[in-house]
Amino acid sequence: MKYCYECGEKLIDKELEHEGIIPFCPTCNTYRFPIYSTAVSMIVMNKKMDKILLIKQYNKDKYILVAGYINKGESAEDACIRELKEEVNLDVNKLIFNKTEYFSKSNTLMVNFAVIVESEKVISNYEIDSYKWFSIEDARLNIYENSLAQRFLENFYINHLKKNH
Repeated sequence: MKYCYECGEKLIDKELEHEGIIPFCPTCNTYRFPIYSTAVSMIVMNKKMDKILLIKQYNKDKYILVAGYINKGESAEDACIRELKEEVNLDVNKLIFNKTEYFSKSNTLMVNFAVIVESEKVISNYEIDSYKWFSIEDARLNIYENSLAQRFLENFYINHLKKNH
């Protein structure tokens, strides 16, 4: 961030006690901490936790995780429930926090959960091009290689699923 989001003044670097160098607006006389979007992504699993739902979006031929932005005033958990219902019409039985990672391409902090759903009956909307349920191993083989989605899936596999499969 180079300019103040309130007044448009060019920000300067200024020391803030216990925080280090922080962008500062001399006109507003206020420190301006970084602003970024926040979104959720979900490793969607069936009740038995032996299948993972992957989707394709935006006319790309790569399988990814279901994801969406968190609305103002909404918790990450509530965003998971809402996004899953909106995009694939599935109901959440259980949420398991996995990890977070900053995604620089869209200036977004991604919060990842594994989501156990009630049913495998997907009803997709216009946001999803296609979807497929995979075994855990096949999901690991088919997810978009070298992607954030793959890193989330591998982290969950190593820390939660590998012990059981």
